[in-house]
Amino acid sequence: MIAVYNQAAVGDILMLTFAPAAGKVTITTNGPVTKVADTETKQLIAFNIQGLGQSLGLSAEAGQVFLDADQVAQVNQALQTAGFEEKIQVEASNLVVGEVVEMTTHPDSDHLHVTQANVGEAAQLQIVSGSPNMKEGIRVVVAKPGSMMPSGEIIWDGALRGVPSAGMIVSGRELQLPGAPDKPGALVLPADFGQIGQAFDFAAAQSLYADGLIDTNY
Repeated sequence: MIAVYNQAAVGDILMLTFAPAAGKVTITTNGPVTKVADTETKQLIAFNIQGLGQSLGLSAEAGQVFLDADQVAQVNQALQTAGFEEKIQVEASNLVVGEVVEMTTHPDSDHLHVTQANVGEAAQLQIVSGSPNMKEGIRVVVAKPGSMMPSGEIIWDGALRGVPSAGMIVSGRELQLPGAPDKPGALVLPADFGQIGQAFDFAAAQSLYADGLIDTNY
């Protein structure tokens, strides 16, 4: 789930996105709550909820937000009152610390690599990457499917040249970190940066750039 609130841009609407819209959608509005679902599969795509910004303490926010347990309870009450059965849960950022444990050459590209990334879960993520500094054993930042980048881009499951890719290994430039080089290339973190699967710490990474502790020569 991606939660976004920006009153100045769209009004007092909490936008919750759960999946990309791949086909025709059905829109159902009950009071202040609008539900978007895939017409054929019935998969939940999004909820837009009006009028909760002040009570949730989001009035000053302008972008992605991470709801705590009390805020989630308020949202679930709003959904129930509007007649919807779905419930949301507390979710952390999907931008996490990961490790490249395997890398092979893409079968249909001379510059893409197929990596297997450990993100602290039972299953590794297969991610196709074109980073020129990609190699096995490095600690990186992984945008798991369902991540929102600082630019507002949402990362979902996909494929590159026919090979499935579950997310993205991202660069400092894509994370909009001050000091990051303006060129492609994975942000390679020190081996002791956080724990695998932990939410990525923007402030800590920014300090590494400021202290010259991240290699930008590749």
